[in-house]
Amino acid sequence: MPDTVLVLVAAEFDDLEVWYPKLRLEEAGYNVRFAGLGDDEYRGRSGLSCTTDGTVADFPVYDIAGIVIPGGWAPDRLRRDPEVLEHLRTLDRLGRMIACICHGGWVLISAGLVRGRRMTSTTGIRDDLVNAGANWIQAPVVIDRNLVTSRLSRDLPVFGQAMIDVLAAQPSS
Repeated sequence: MPDTVLVLVAAEFDDLEVWYPKLRLEEAGYNVRFAGLGDDEYRGRSGLSCTTDGTVADFPVYDIAGIVIPGGWAPDRLRRDPEVLEHLRTLDRLGRMIACICHGGWVLISAGLVRGRRMTSTTGIRDDLVNAGANWIQAPVVIDRNLVTSRLSRDLPVFGQAMIDVLAAQPSS
């Protein structure tokens, strides 16, 4: 099983929702890389920046253990990228971890991955998820097979543990 986890970044990401998962997953032994949409660096809403390791297309999907989609306004940009959407669809077919928090669910809607799935998110996109066919649940974290969803930055500790649990349970192939 690959050990690389991508954290997707674009302008105005939520700073905590990018950096906490990166550090938590690295502590657990994963190789965490920032994948953007073409810029070398992105700045978060609170002013922290991150340098990308490439675009999503630079990372072969079969070499990825999972993807993390942070919140902020970055998901509105990420959801428009065909390569992001295709990577997500393929990872889902492979049963590999897809984790999103806050507004990250927007990207899963655009990828067509929410119908019939149990999910949570910020209440700001609850209607979007429900209208796309998700079974929305008010909880700090929801795991539905390979999908890990969470609400807000205050839920990052349980979100981090859930990602590690799902990654550890993935089949080795």
